[in-house]
Amino acid sequence: MTEVNGARIAYTDTGPRDAPVVVFGHGLLFGGWMFGPQIAALCTRYRCVTLDWRGQGESPATPGGYDMDTLTADALGLIEALGLAPAHWVGLSMGGFVGQRLAARHGEVLRSLTLLGTSAGAEDPGKARDYRRMAGVQRVIGVRPLLPRIRPLLFGPAFLANPAARPVLSAWQRRVVRLDRTGLRGAVHGVADRPGVETELGRIAVSTLVVTGADDVATPPVEARRIADLIPAADLRLLPGCGHTSTLEQPAAITALLEAFLGRLRRLPGQTAGA
Repeated sequence: MTEVNGARIAYTDTGPRDAPVVVFGHGLLFGGWMFGPQIAALCTRYRCVTLDWRGQGESPATPGGYDMDTLTADALGLIEALGLAPAHWVGLSMGGFVGQRLAARHGEVLRSLTLLGTSAGAEDPGKARDYRRMAGVQRVIGVRPLLPRIRPLLFGPAFLANPAARPVLSAWQRRVVRLDRTGLRGAVHGVADRPGVETELGRIAVSTLVVTGADDVATPPVEARRIADLIPAADLRLLPGCGHTSTLEQPAAITALLEAFLGRLRRLPGQTAGA
């Protein structure tokens, strides 16, 4: 835990300190733990750092500062405080909202950008209204009664129907029901009320990988295609049978894509072995 911009931010830091750095930004209603399978595979060759957004994971709630610009400042502050730049950024959904802003506005601190199940635009008005309504309800009665409505937004039908997924779903539920209700409301509003950044994406100069699940209903594949069209030379990949939370639904596929993408960057002409 460290203090950044007046907020206490929980983070993990795994792997060799002299290795290339990968920073992971999680999605709404999760924490850095959602990248566990990828970190387990990468941590012998990369320094892997996760951070938990305000009011989520292990980071305590704050009175305010849940908007995407403030979270981008939090991410930048952590990168600077730990001396991580230039780092590879891997962001899922909410982590992707931040990653796009970070790459467009502070590209000097990044070496590459990986965007998983995310969007460059503002939230769909209908979804935004539903999210705000659910945020208000959980503030009064807690999130548990809303889980049947939330699960299909976060996980694809194939994953939900798979008995082998039950331990992951149980672990997620145990974590989400203990989140601070006020912090969770702030986090949901930060997502629902975010402005779009489409006009900024042309400024992203780092190598970018865009990945989406074919069954993602929270940020449908059309959103990923739009990002890939707007970021120069972005590489787009579609995962069949996968919903929104790809790192947990198809961990091996995401790990393989990351290993290939990061490995390719290490082998670029003019790059050192530790790049």
